[in-house]
Amino acid sequence: MNLIKYSALLLIFSVITGNLLANVKLASPFGDHMVIQQNKMVPVWGTAAPGEKVTILFSDQRKSAITGSDGSWRINLNKLKAGGPFTMTVTGSDSIVLRDVYAGEVWICSGQSNMDFTVARENRYWCGVFNEKQEVSDANYPLIRVFDTEFSPNAVPQKEVAGKWEVVSPGTVGHISAVAYFFARDLQKKLKVPVGLITTAYGASTAEAWISEPALKSNPKFTTLLTNFQDKLNKYLPDTASQSKYAKASKKWVADAAKAKAEGKDELRGPKNPNPVVDQHNPYVLWNGMVAPLATYAMCGVLWYQGESNSPTAAIYKDLMETLILDWRKQWNQGAFPFIYVQLANIGKEIETVPAAGGSEAIKREAQLFNLSIPKTAMVVAIDNADPLDMKNVHPKNKQEIGKRLALAAMATAYGEKITYSGPVYNKMVVKGNTIQLLFRHTDKGLIFKGNQNRGFAIAGADKKFLWAEAKIVGKSVLVSSPDIAKPVAVRYGWGSNPPTSLYNQAGLPASPFRTDPDSN
Repeated sequence: MNLIKYSALLLIFSVITGNLLANVKLASPFGDHMVIQQNKMVPVWGTAAPGEKVTILFSDQRKSAITGSDGSWRINLNKLKAGGPFTMTVTGSDSIVLRDVYAGEVWICSGQSNMDFTVARENRYWCGVFNEKQEVSDANYPLIRVFDTEFSPNAVPQKEVAGKWEVVSPGTVGHISAVAYFFARDLQKKLKVPVGLITTAYGASTAEAWISEPALKSNPKFTTLLTNFQDKLNKYLPDTASQSKYAKASKKWVADAAKAKAEGKDELRGPKNPNPVVDQHNPYVLWNGMVAPLATYAMCGVLWYQGESNSPTAAIYKDLMETLILDWRKQWNQGAFPFIYVQLANIGKEIETVPAAGGSEAIKREAQLFNLSIPKTAMVVAIDNADPLDMKNVHPKNKQEIGKRLALAAMATAYGEKITYSGPVYNKMVVKGNTIQLLFRHTDKGLIFKGNQNRGFAIAGADKKFLWAEAKIVGKSVLVSSPDIAKPVAVRYGWGSNPPTSLYNQAGLPASPFRTDPDSN
């Protein structure tokens, strides 16, 4: 291209860019029907022409800012009381008017497929909750609104992500996260204020995909993850043959998928894209595209349901989640907001008969248990939530129960209600001759064995050969023993992929799996 043509194109590009910047624009999470957080300062941000004055009119507030040299602006609204509907007017060289805006409670909902799992099946064969038809028809909750991001991984942090706010109704709830919806339904009934959900989740994603690159680089335990990703990039970028092959396959898939949708058939899987940036298993790509554009949006806390895809990195899952939680709190700059997560459900063809079978699922659940040491966290135990019709299904359909348990945890952790919100959590053990006494936190008014079956306890002596144990509830503790072990040293409970379990508190919440010998294999 000669210099004259290049200069002409550059001029055209500059004019187009200038026109775009001249129009005042709000960042992605701001739109009609949105919910903004009550009782907190509310940052509102966007772009306009460099040096332009931008003014926001909202409720009884009028605030202005001058854009920077890059055209960006940010205005902090004062704390708001729950209510609405409001209108928000943003004025620069032109104006934007947002309607049907409410103030209430906002929660970020993230993770992998069990967070992405929608209320209705629609054309996603793996979705749809129990009692789906009734749940959809009953979903008249105009004060629950949802902003759902599109899958948009990226190699560098983004400022925009596609999505829109929707009001929960029978016409919209089918394609909304089931866990998030059932959580919001219980929360809204309890608090009687509007509830906004921002869901940013994607199936099969790993924890590291949702963590920023600088945070991952700060921990040497994650060096291999980052190096492997860079190696994949170095291999992919010059490989034009695989890129061309994918482009052709993708074009065909788009046509086939549109036809299938028109015919009411299940969603067709697309061809695998060889570009490692769009692989949800790779580090920081989902943070860049699906979280960074949302960071600093005023909210109450985070709901998290993820972990199934981290089996290969189970040994460092605790570190990954601790890094993620602290990184998000830093990026949001709203203090130590509540972070509530779901411990992985039981999964397997059938309930295990081997005492303390172990495996990566047990290790990840233990990592999640240990993450409770992070302030302002809470964990929902789901060890009893496998799909009863297919226990090897990684997508349990009883999302109502998980939403209910998340709402209990939120009421206690975020809103200070004095309630039992957790199942029993192992605290310590005391060896008494041939018996081990187990002491727990969160015992409510006492412990129970569901169905009067004391299943799931295994005990071992110094040889660490575990045998099924006898268990007896005494007050708020459990006594565990075996006639074949005279000098016990350790107990494991619910220690496997699909282990037998039985321990609950009087509130009907299940005990978390645990082992009293956490440093052993």
